[in-house]
Amino acid sequence: MSAVAEKISAVRASILRRDPDQKEFLQAVDEVFESLAPVFEKDPKYIEAFERLVEPERQIIFRVPWIDDKGVQQVNRGFRVQMSSALGPYKGGLRFHPTVNISVIKFLAFEQTFKNSLTTLMMGAGKGGSDFDPRGRSDREVMAFCQSFMTELHRHIGADTDVPAGDINVGAREIGYLFGQYKRLANNFTGVLTGKDLRWGGSLIRPEATGYGCVYFAQNYLAHKGESLEGKRCVVSGSGNVAQYTAEKLLQLGAVPITFSDSNGYVL
Repeated sequence: MSAVAEKISAVRASILRRDPDQKEFLQAVDEVFESLAPVFEKDPKYIEAFERLVEPERQIIFRVPWIDDKGVQQVNRGFRVQMSSALGPYKGGLRFHPTVNISVIKFLAFEQTFKNSLTTLMMGAGKGGSDFDPRGRSDREVMAFCQSFMTELHRHIGADTDVPAGDINVGAREIGYLFGQYKRLANNFTGVLTGKDLRWGGSLIRPEATGYGCVYFAQNYLAHKGESLEGKRCVVSGSGNVAQYTAEKLLQLGAVPITFSDSNGYVL
């Protein structure tokens, strides 16, 4: 085993020892380690930088109590992992799903670091969410949960500190409820959340942006190889905002999307 391989193994063992039960996070770290191996071999100093990068600057876990439509108190758990502010304020979405835990949020925040850095914008990286499931809940229940969630989260975010966005099960409705509560608590109208409705400071084409961007990336990659999307059969993973607008843009460019999927399965 080379000296570099030994150093990588030691860092991996240290991470595993610290967070042995965080399988999603550990898998993400392993995948990035593997892809960056040639970089580490060429310049081992980056191993030390990577070791610092995998440890979040801050991890916030909090209780989210709220009352359902039957008058029964419910309690969920909220998370915000502020991974890196090396390039700017923390930036990353909020996910509401029963599978959310600290390992999932850390894995997403870790990968968000690389994604945001590639934009060349001055953005750090973070991720957050809750194990709350909005499916089957009334608008009032979703609002009650979002208001309770923001009551704690608001003290940790701000336009120059941490700017959350939407993710799975957090769309314009949820962002609106969250922003309304933030505005009430902070007593100012500021751009602390992205993904808002146009009526309260949102951006044009925000719902379409990620899906369209995915297709434009593929289009440019194929153009580099002297090919095009026209006539190609394309597998689309997911069925939310990103997947829907990915399929829309594929159709506009002459491609043929052949799948959609969610946590229950897929259609072909």
